[in-house]
Amino acid sequence: MSDLDETRLLAWCVGHVPGFAGPIHVVKFPGGQSNPTYRVDAATGAYVLRRKPFGPILASAHAVDREYRLLSALYPSGFPVARPYALCEDVQVIGAPFYLMEMVEGRTLWDGALPGMAAGERTALYEALVDTLARLHRIDPAAVGLGDYGKTGNYFARQVERWTRQYRASQTDDLPEIEALIAFLPRTVPEQTGISIVHGDYRIDNVLFAPDRPEILAVLDWELSTLGDPLADFSYFLMNWVTPPDARSGVQGLAGVETGIPTMEAMVARYCAATGRAGVPDLDWYFAYNFFRLAGIVQGIKKRMRDGNASSAQAAATVERLPGLAAAAWNFAQRAGA
Repeated sequence: MSDLDETRLLAWCVGHVPGFAGPIHVVKFPGGQSNPTYRVDAATGAYVLRRKPFGPILASAHAVDREYRLLSALYPSGFPVARPYALCEDVQVIGAPFYLMEMVEGRTLWDGALPGMAAGERTALYEALVDTLARLHRIDPAAVGLGDYGKTGNYFARQVERWTRQYRASQTDDLPEIEALIAFLPRTVPEQTGISIVHGDYRIDNVLFAPDRPEILAVLDWELSTLGDPLADFSYFLMNWVTPPDARSGVQGLAGVETGIPTMEAMVARYCAATGRAGVPDLDWYFAYNFFRLAGIVQGIKKRMRDGNASSAQAAATVERLPGLAAAAWNFAQRAGA
C-alpha cells in the first residue's frame, strides 16, 4: 500500500504517459528522506514516481520540477540517468507535484566499504564513480539546454548563504560550531575554479550499478543539482575518505591495496586526468563547507520530523548525526585557518 490516491494517479498517467495502462500497484521505497519516491508497477511495466513532501516545506526546497528538467536534458545526451516520462504540477492529483520516470533495474550499494567483494571489484566500482562524475563535469550546460539552470557568480558564496538561510529557517538547536561556521565561511570563500552541472549529493548509494559489472546505469536523486563549481561535487565525493565507515558511504581508514578501495590521492589524480585539471586546492575549507551543508540538510530533516513530515523511517537516526556534523565542520574550518 502507499499514501497516494492510486485512482487519480492512474487516470493522470494514462492521460500523460504515452502507452501507459493500468491497473497499477504503488509501493513507497524505504529511503528518500527528502523527496519521497515510489515504485509504480503497471500493466505496461515498472516506473518510479518522485514527489514533493506533503505539508508545508521551505520555498526553495524539494524542486521536483528542476529534477525533471535536468533529467529531460541529460537523458538524450547519453549520460546515465533514468528516462523521464512526465511532470505533474497539479497538486490535486496526489496532493503534491511529482514526476514519473523509468524504473532502472540495477544494484544499489549502500555501504561504501563494499563488504564481501574482491579488491579488484572495489577498485573498478570506485573508478566508475569518479569517471562518471568527471563525465558530468565535462558536459557543456548550454549544449544540453541547461545554460540558465543556475545563477552566475561565485557558487560557494551563494551556497554558504543558501544553507545558512535554510538552517535558520529550520533551526531547532543552538550549536556553537554552526554559529562559528556561519561567521567564518562567508569571509573565506575561495575563488571559483570553473562552472559545470553540479549533482549536489553524489555518493555511492545515489547511483545504480549494473547487476554484473562495474558500470553505472543511472545517477539518482538530483534534487540539489544546479550550475556551479565542479569542486563542490568532487570535494563532497571525497568526503567519504574523511568520514568513518558506518555502513554508509564513509571509507575513512579503509583505502589501500589490500581492500582495493582507492586512496583519496588516487581519486584526485584520476579525476584531474579526466577533466584536464592540474590538481585540486587544499581541501580543508571545502570539507568544512560540505559538513556545514550536511548539517543544514539534517537540520531540515529534524524540523520535518518534529513537524510530523519526515519521509524516511531512518529520519530519527539521521538527526542524531547533527552535533557530530557540526563538530566535524568546525574541525576542518580550524584546519583551514579559522
